[in-house]
Amino acid sequence: MSEKDIIARTRRPNTVSSMTEQLGRLGVRNGDTLLVHSALSRMGWVCGGPQAVILALLQAVGESGTIVMPAQSGDWTDPAEWQNPPVPADWLETIYQEMPAFDPVLTPTRGMGRIAELFRTWPDTLRSSHPQVSFTANGPRAAYIVAEHPLTPQFGESSPLGKLFELDAKVLLLGAGYDSCTCMHLAETRVPHMPRKRMGTAVLTAGERAWRWFEDYVYDADDFERIGIPFDKSGHVSSGRIGEAECRLFGARQAVEAAEKWLAANRNRE
Repeated sequence: MSEKDIIARTRRPNTVSSMTEQLGRLGVRNGDTLLVHSALSRMGWVCGGPQAVILALLQAVGESGTIVMPAQSGDWTDPAEWQNPPVPADWLETIYQEMPAFDPVLTPTRGMGRIAELFRTWPDTLRSSHPQVSFTANGPRAAYIVAEHPLTPQFGESSPLGKLFELDAKVLLLGAGYDSCTCMHLAETRVPHMPRKRMGTAVLTAGERAWRWFEDYVYDADDFERIGIPFDKSGHVSSGRIGEAECRLFGARQAVEAAEKWLAANRNRE
C-alpha cells in the first residue's frame, strides 16, 4: 500500500500522544510486560512512523514496564526448505559453508515488520541468542526474558515465551492477527506426540563459525486463527483500535492455555 493510500484511509494523524492514550483505553497499564506483534501499514498514517509507535508503547508501560517483540531471522534456517523463493539445489552446500554466524547485534529480522526491526536497534534493547527465533526486550525484565534462549525447543518453557507465561505478560496484536501470535507456539511444545524434524543454522561454536543441525518440533501457525475464533469470545480479550488498526490485548497465559486445549483436541485429527 502506497503512502498516498495510507493517508487516504486515515481519519486523523496518529501521534505518540494519541497512540499512548488509545493503548491505555485498550488496557495497557504502567508496569506491564507486553509482547507486541505489529503491522504498521494497518495503523494508518503515523506521525513519526515506527519510531513514534515504539515511543508510545514505552510510554504506555512506563519505566517499570517491559516491551518485548519477536526478532525472527528466517534467513538463518535450512536453505533446503526455503520456498519464497527457493534457491537452486546446487547452491545449498555453498550456503551451508558460507552463511555468516548469527549475531544478535548485526543479524536483521525477516518478515517482522518495520516496528520490530527498529525496536531491535533501539537503545537498551536486548536480544536473545536463538539464531532463528530470537526475541528483543526493553525494560527492567528484559535481561531475564532474553537470557539463555535454548536452541531447542526454541519455543519451549525455557524460551522467552516460557518466561512471558511465567511473568503473566500481556500480548498486544497491533493490527496483526492470531496467525502472528507466537505465544501459541509454546502450547505446541506442551501437546504430546507433536511431530519433530531436523533443522539447521549457522552459529558460533567455541568462537568459530559452524553449521549446526538440531531437532525441534514442527511448529505450525496455520491453526492459530481458528484458535482465535473461540478465544475472542472467552472474555479474556480486549478489543479496540490504535489508529486505524484493529487490535487485541489479552494475557499470554490465557492464550497459551486456550491453544493447548484446542491443539490437543484438533491437531492432526482432521
